[in-house]
Amino acid sequence: MSIELLLLLLSTLILISIFSAVAFNNLGVPSLLLFIGVGMLAGSEGPGGVFFDDPGLTKSVGSAALVMILFSGGLDTHWSSVRLSVKPAAVLASAGVLLTAGLTGFFTWIILDLDIWTALLLGAIVSSTDAAAVFSVLRARSIDLKGRLKSMLELESGSNDPMAIFLTVALIDIITVPDFSVLSFMKLFFLQWALGSASGFLSGHLIVWVVNRLHSPYEGIYPVFMAASASFVYAGTALLDGSGFLAVYIAAIVIGNKDFVHKRSTLRFFDGIAWMSQITMFLTLGLLVYPSRIIPVIPEGLTISLFLIFAARPVSVFISLVWFNFSLREILFVSWVGLRGAVPVILALFPLLAGVSGADTIFNIVFFIVLTSALIQGWSIPAAARFLSVDKITQKAKSGLHEAMAMIEDSSKEITDIIVPFGSKAEGRSLVSLKIPEKSLIILINRGGEFIIPKGSTMLEGGDVILMLMDKNDEASVRNIFQGKTIGQKK
Repeated sequence: MSIELLLLLLSTLILISIFSAVAFNNLGVPSLLLFIGVGMLAGSEGPGGVFFDDPGLTKSVGSAALVMILFSGGLDTHWSSVRLSVKPAAVLASAGVLLTAGLTGFFTWIILDLDIWTALLLGAIVSSTDAAAVFSVLRARSIDLKGRLKSMLELESGSNDPMAIFLTVALIDIITVPDFSVLSFMKLFFLQWALGSASGFLSGHLIVWVVNRLHSPYEGIYPVFMAASASFVYAGTALLDGSGFLAVYIAAIVIGNKDFVHKRSTLRFFDGIAWMSQITMFLTLGLLVYPSRIIPVIPEGLTISLFLIFAARPVSVFISLVWFNFSLREILFVSWVGLRGAVPVILALFPLLAGVSGADTIFNIVFFIVLTSALIQGWSIPAAARFLSVDKITQKAKSGLHEAMAMIEDSSKEITDIIVPFGSKAEGRSLVSLKIPEKSLIILINRGGEFIIPKGSTMLEGGDVILMLMDKNDEASVRNIFQGKTIGQKK
């Protein structure tokens, strides 16, 4: 195939995916389903007839895409809103994943003609929630949750891959390597978490230090530097047997919560990169799948999927979160947002590449589980949030707010959010005392998951997230007011 035909094919598939996402957005169809569906239609058994059967290339494409998706998600994660979610998210990302894998694996062993280790391998592959799917549903559908729910779900999905990867690799070694030891098992576990965390934390600080000293006259250099740095952190950590995905996510959180040159344009750049990565990843997975091979495993796949959704995930979440003062409604909602996405499908390629017996069946069942997760859970998350009363603002109210803002035609105005850091000079002060420029307006204050309608007497607290309609010329002075550098004067 010539390069011209290849580019024509790829661009056509991407454009179809974009139009599909826009057209079905109001119906709540998860983008994961749309993109995979386009890939399957274009594949060898679809109308497109494009032959693609390369698990190795698919794994590489998926890993590279996940790096960008996790990095983008981390950049957009405000530490002030997630600091209280770290402990429960860490328990969910470790003990929760382990429990889910064990329960699902044991159930699979009961209903399928598989040995116990292979059954546990399937459980491990589907044990983690998927960052791309969770970020896509929570952010694209503009779901605002009370308290620490949203930040905890995003932290969990961004940090639970190491446990799933560790379990998958370890179980493959147990199956294929006769002398695999418990010591090797534990070493792999601690290396994944310790190196991933340390590498991400140190790399994040180093990247910010470097980017603020580049002094390049070309603004476009900065997001390119960030993208290359994210890839470097992932690859370097992975080569040291650490969790590259965890390192990238932690590094992005560190970077996103610091000031650096051209931050706004960089964030916008990675928002686009994240969408491109999602489309590319899910299209490639769709191309790899043969629908005729999925149909025979539907009964087994549906049974395991329903057990995972209605038993394994809820039990794991309850045991993990019952110690952190979450209400039953919140635990039920977290249980429901157990979306499976690209990560399980990519992990399902590991047994194929390792030559594990029954790997084809495992891959097809895992792919079907991902589809049912998106169909059953992805569609219903907004409704579940309303039913369990864990959402802050209804979708209709948010839609009205955005429509009202869209009516503002003055190009000198923009809508943005500003975080009040802990220890800021603005902390403990009333809004009226801050002397905010007349052309800028505070619309809403998010405090610990609750919305506050601002008044002149409203006292600010550390961690408040302020939604503002701001005059672009006042941006520097307004940020200084809330971030405590100076107290602005009224213009």
